[in-house]
Amino acid sequence: MAEKKLYGIIAPLITPFTKDGELDEALVEKEIKFLLKAGVHGISPGGSTGEGAAVTDEELVRMIKLIRSIDRDIPIVAGIIRNSTRAAVQGALAAKAAGADALMVTPVSYNVLVPDDEGNYSFYEAVSKAADLPIVIYNVVPQNTISARLFSRLLNIENVIGIKQSCGGIMAFYEMKMVNGSRGKIFSATDDMLYSTFELGADGAISAILTVFPQICVEMWNDVQNKNNAHALELQNRMYATWQAIAGNQFPIRIKHALRLLGRNPGYPRSPITHIAEQDQKKIETSLREAGFIQ
Repeated sequence: MAEKKLYGIIAPLITPFTKDGELDEALVEKEIKFLLKAGVHGISPGGSTGEGAAVTDEELVRMIKLIRSIDRDIPIVAGIIRNSTRAAVQGALAAKAAGADALMVTPVSYNVLVPDDEGNYSFYEAVSKAADLPIVIYNVVPQNTISARLFSRLLNIENVIGIKQSCGGIMAFYEMKMVNGSRGKIFSATDDMLYSTFELGADGAISAILTVFPQICVEMWNDVQNKNNAHALELQNRMYATWQAIAGNQFPIRIKHALRLLGRNPGYPRSPITHIAEQDQKKIETSLREAGFIQ
């Protein structure tokens, strides 16, 4: 089977849970259809937006199978957030068997388990050998940052095709691009400056704001491809304040609050991420109202 091209707007999928903490498949299905209707170029379950560190392999499999049952062709980039090589390999194999086209693999994050560069290399090499699927490195862990130079080395591993650049903002994105050029794909996760990273040569985005505003982000991507840069910048500016209100610790529950205000049912977050302060709720609501997203 030909490898599917990964580019453009690869929207993270939230993971709706019931009040009792079970996966709510009916709501997952609604979110999948919402993203597809918006015209996204791929879907990524099990990432940070989807509370992937709290999602089991079995739940990830169920979401992948749901996506594939709804759309046979949409590229699926499965998030693997685990704290050992063994667990990452098990998750990767489960995702592959369920129908994932690629993996988005986060470096080990638990403080005392954080490896050095050699350990990170062997980690990605092991996942690559076991799963034999394209791998996008998810560069999001502050205490285990993948440097631009290390990424250059990791690209020598078979199946490592790119990186989702989340740490360090737009400057870190630019460094990654300058050091590696076009050797590997660089996906933006700079939510508040997506257009700016597209202008700097991003191959697309796998970013939380895509799941909040998928249609607008697809429009922005298309604007850049068609050189309609002024309008793309307008869209970035319109979403900016909302992302600033959502960003921060426990952002999955903030995203779910924003989606509820936008008229979508995101279900519940998984414990212990169960509380959002009233002042944060008001900040998100105000940003959405001032930008004209809600009345």
